[in-house]
Amino acid sequence: MSKPAVGFIGLGLMGSNMVECLQKNGFEPIVMARNQQAIDAVVARGPATVAKTPAELAAASDIVMLCVTTSAVVEDLVYRENGILAGIKPGAVLIDFGTSVPASTRRIGADLAKKGAGMIDAPLGRTPAHARDGLLNIMAAGDRETFDKVKSVLDVLGENVFYLGALGAGHTTKLINNFMGMTTVCAMSQAFAVAERAGVDRQQLFDIMSAGPSNSPFMKFCKNYAVDGVSDLGFSIANAGKDLGYFLQMVDDLGTRAEIAEGTSSNLQAAIDAGMGDGNVPEIFDWFRKREKP
Repeated sequence: MSKPAVGFIGLGLMGSNMVECLQKNGFEPIVMARNQQAIDAVVARGPATVAKTPAELAAASDIVMLCVTTSAVVEDLVYRENGILAGIKPGAVLIDFGTSVPASTRRIGADLAKKGAGMIDAPLGRTPAHARDGLLNIMAAGDRETFDKVKSVLDVLGENVFYLGALGAGHTTKLINNFMGMTTVCAMSQAFAVAERAGVDRQQLFDIMSAGPSNSPFMKFCKNYAVDGVSDLGFSIANAGKDLGYFLQMVDDLGTRAEIAEGTSSNLQAAIDAGMGDGNVPEIFDWFRKREKP
């Protein structure tokens, strides 16, 4: 049986490794990205095709995959002149692998449905190395029939593919997950900073906390930086700030408030304003340790 034609937009660290995985599994992707070196690498592995516009890519694809940075970028790719919406075929499916605002996702899905196309929001867990080897965690949501249509391709990219229900549930779950994770990192990084200021040995603090229920992989990432100077959680403060902003927007859309998330977002934004946005999230320890009472 022939494989579906897959178009892929966004060849950053995660996207480029996902495309490599698809190629290793016999797909011949149609790609588009701003990074010419990334495009050249895909073509060199071959076979692959390069599209000039999102509409051209969509018109040639049974499945259009996006792995881009923000909801605004997704909306631009969909709605611009010569965008995905202009070229997508009836029966085709758009998959958004990024972290987007659920309300935006549902609006795009409704507009695609008017063209006879489907949509799946499928944010990702794990690392670019997992992406290359087809071992991602994929949180997929959308119409069940649409999900079933693309499940075999998602299985190529993911070790664990979770079906979460109606369109938008994937992005909702990812934002909740990132709220919890980034709040944990901020809390633990501040704990290490307070320990330093109080004259408590940070390694001893870690040994004590990790022997109890506070222990977690995130604690270890924070300890690796605050104690050992090793920054090995590959997620930037800027991306964390973006996701917390999306979480707060989602909470507002739901008619409620999340004060804890507001605090996390404020801390992340302060670190970004201090020029630390490109650093990995545990490096917010440096901002906490230098902070003085106003």
